[in-house]
Amino acid sequence: MAKKPAAHATKPRPWTEMATHLVDVAMGRKPADLVIRNGRWVNVHSGEIIAGTDIAIAGGRFAYCGPNASHAIGQGTKVVDAGGRYLVPGLCDAHMHVESGMVTVTEFCRAVIPHGTTSMFIDPHEIANVLGLPGVRLMHDEAVAMPVNVHVQMPSCVPSAPGLEHAGAELTVADVAEAMSWENIIGLGEVMNFPGVVANDPVMSGEIAATVHAGKTVGGHYASRDLGLPFHGYVAGGPEDDHEGTRAEDAIARVRQGMKAMLRLGSAWYDVASQIKAVTEGGIDPRNFILCTDDSHSGTLVHEGHMDRVVRHAISQGLKPVTAIQMATINTAQHFRLEREIGSIAPGRLGDLLIVSDLAAMTIDEVYARGVRLAKGGKLDIDIPAYDYPKTAKNTVKLGKKLKAGDFDIAAPKGANEVRVRVIGVIENQAPTRALEADLPVEDGLVAMDRRNDICQIALVERHRGTGGVTNAFVSGFGYMGDCAMASSVAHDAHHIICVGTNKQDMALAVNRLGEVGGGVVLFSKGKELALVEMPIAGLMSDERAEIVAAKADKLTEAMRKMGCSLNNAYMQHSLLALVVIPELRISDVGLIDVTTFQKVDLFV
Repeated sequence: MAKKPAAHATKPRPWTEMATHLVDVAMGRKPADLVIRNGRWVNVHSGEIIAGTDIAIAGGRFAYCGPNASHAIGQGTKVVDAGGRYLVPGLCDAHMHVESGMVTVTEFCRAVIPHGTTSMFIDPHEIANVLGLPGVRLMHDEAVAMPVNVHVQMPSCVPSAPGLEHAGAELTVADVAEAMSWENIIGLGEVMNFPGVVANDPVMSGEIAATVHAGKTVGGHYASRDLGLPFHGYVAGGPEDDHEGTRAEDAIARVRQGMKAMLRLGSAWYDVASQIKAVTEGGIDPRNFILCTDDSHSGTLVHEGHMDRVVRHAISQGLKPVTAIQMATINTAQHFRLEREIGSIAPGRLGDLLIVSDLAAMTIDEVYARGVRLAKGGKLDIDIPAYDYPKTAKNTVKLGKKLKAGDFDIAAPKGANEVRVRVIGVIENQAPTRALEADLPVEDGLVAMDRRNDICQIALVERHRGTGGVTNAFVSGFGYMGDCAMASSVAHDAHHIICVGTNKQDMALAVNRLGEVGGGVVLFSKGKELALVEMPIAGLMSDERAEIVAAKADKLTEAMRKMGCSLNNAYMQHSLLALVVIPELRISDVGLIDVTTFQKVDLFV
């Protein structure tokens, strides 16, 4: 049977226009559209689980939540028996980047709805770094068309670190102020330029002021481990949350300063277990903790889940199930000033709920959004039409020339037989890197790689303006043993092409291949293409179905393993090697960047 179209994509009318109708349904004067009977109500306001509860929904909103909704059942009312199962609010992802899933907003929604995510707070700063404000508008308009709540945070830092990289676009205070008037902008995306906030940079302070003036939330991103005066200055500058903590003391410091501590479990960022100890062992108030994913690979979405995965993990770390659910529902809603719209099963709120058979395992049987069932048994119940991106969003990979193996040569100082170089050290399951050093041999005047000691080459190829520029350096942690190279046009945040390899011929082939297909990620070995995920939309997103993209990504992961890479979700680690706002050592089109001092440093020590 064909799935019914998503005719309910338009949001229900505002509560102010529906209040009298909701009262009539609650009083039994008018029938509900849907009544779910005999459930165990997970009440995130009181922290209780209330057995024998009926829920009545009218016009896409909850009208009655209580022991008996018989009075709200009329001739046209659909009645569902929960059979004693749990009734859980739809889950919220408080901070995420759709582009990291390799798919569009539409395909992301198709992938995560069966996992119980009914509200997302997306920061499209990836597409903003390629296409600027028009790119943000494209994703904003696509988000509005979804059958779930996809709120957009206006990107704050494009480029993320002025002077240390050159992105494909630049956003101004005027751009931020304009976006604050758009219907679906919920606030300012993560303010990554924390040195700029501390230094009272007029762009950062201007963007924050425009957001506060609009009455919206300012997202934070303080990636330093220094909790001294720079941290205090950053908080004083206005950011209201932060997801960059990795230690319990990071979470505690943020909460004590009035921020929300966002704990993330993405495809490669495992920051919940260490920080949740602030609650389970330190006794810190859990109301100020929020769960999120930040970056989820398409394979993770299809095979492991989304916010259900995060809640399940938080419970496994010692949280009570209701507390973990609060961190993924009501806490998020309150933070974004949407408590009257989402985040709980309570009268007036949007009819977003999950029927769950096992609370600790987050076994989701059915997913409802705005009073309509969208998924059952882990399968989407509706069709969400593909969103058509214009030609202007494609063909964004501009190399300026065909790359050759010689473009990746690193000349040694004259007369040297061995050199000491700086090396970017990957840390598994974390966003930060280490600033390492290594002694490398010189062969025929060129610095050689040392794959026996897990040191291979990294190159950043400029792709926005066709300059043909290449920055070469070294990286450790991928474990590649065979001749190979992997190139990606996803390279947070400026999104040039990053190529990591052990063979320069393969590096040239990989980069050139991305130029041919308009972006994506590709792996070559000994001149042969082993895996390719095409991402023609801004060089960041595929226009194919999520499950197709996940299958291609699985093939990529397997090919990387055959080359010797055993890192968990190594593609995600690869994509962050140019992120010049997170310590310690990164690569950009400007050169090698020390992110503890925010200075360009020489490759040779």
